[in-house]
Amino acid sequence: MGLFQADGLTSEEHVNVNVYERVNKSVANITTKTVKGDGLFTESAAEGAGSGSVIDKVGHILTNFHVVEDARQVSVTLYDGKTYDATFVGADPINDVSIIKIDAPPEILVPVTFGDSGNLRVGMKVFAIGNPFGLERTLTTGIISSINRSLQIRGDRTIKSIIQIDAAINPGNSGGPLADAHGRLIGMNTAIASSTGQSAGVGFAIPINLIARIVPQLIQKGKVIRPEIGISRVYQTEHGLLVAQLTPGGPAEKAGMKGPQVIRKRRGPFVFERVERNTADLIIEVDNKVIKTADDFLSIIETKNPGDVVILTVVRDGKETRVAVRLTSSEQHEQAPGPGPGPVP
Repeated sequence: MGLFQADGLTSEEHVNVNVYERVNKSVANITTKTVKGDGLFTESAAEGAGSGSVIDKVGHILTNFHVVEDARQVSVTLYDGKTYDATFVGADPINDVSIIKIDAPPEILVPVTFGDSGNLRVGMKVFAIGNPFGLERTLTTGIISSINRSLQIRGDRTIKSIIQIDAAINPGNSGGPLADAHGRLIGMNTAIASSTGQSAGVGFAIPINLIARIVPQLIQKGKVIRPEIGISRVYQTEHGLLVAQLTPGGPAEKAGMKGPQVIRKRRGPFVFERVERNTADLIIEVDNKVIKTADDFLSIIETKNPGDVVILTVVRDGKETRVAVRLTSSEQHEQAPGPGPGPVP
């Protein structure tokens, strides 16, 4: 008898009910329409579905980039059943985060409460709310199965500190909130580890602390302004990252970093070029942190801000040396060969 409250619910059920009642009105049901072609002349309409979270009274909705990517039309249905056309505000494809906006009355909008994903522990109870298979505002529960996972999202880039959960998430849950026992947003559900595309007890969520860092930029600028170091290509080796190309006039070049040397020789009417890679710096540490991959390198750089100074430990002519590089803004280098270093095939 002591397990039950006066209303017949157990203490655990009370937590479940309270979390749902606190969060469900903040959940948005997102539907999209895209046009797909077969590469010739035939085009067909396709519909998609996902979830999102209301984050303010202005009408901004947080969701995954892949939910709204390439959509010709995006509609958002709120808890009261009313549907609004959404406009695109901004996106960070690298982290699979996007912001859309609806023109809804402020009194109807119920913003979700941001929590803190910095102190999560394996075993903590979590609550996923979304629209799996189009079923609006569905609650599933589970625990944090692991933290600090890495999840490959686009190309060779991965998101760090991903939250692994066993709460059931299915197609349509993407972009929806992951809440703690207090109903605070600690992550955004984004992917399922399954060969069938349906829940197999392994789901992933982007941590809210990462999202909170980039959302203000997406709202204000429509994109994330990342720190730029001016190294546009690297070769991954067993011992570190070998500089393959520096951005002309970029921070690394100005700091004295060395790239490959191009040697030109003329033979009769012909000019031959040879690239001497052994003249390039081999980066082995950033701010005393050992790096082995381009993703390791970018993960450290992207925690910085334009204007910060990073210390690169490099091997040059067989000796270790340190180079101080002052980061600039990626806006200053939009014409550069690329946004940063990456593995070279």
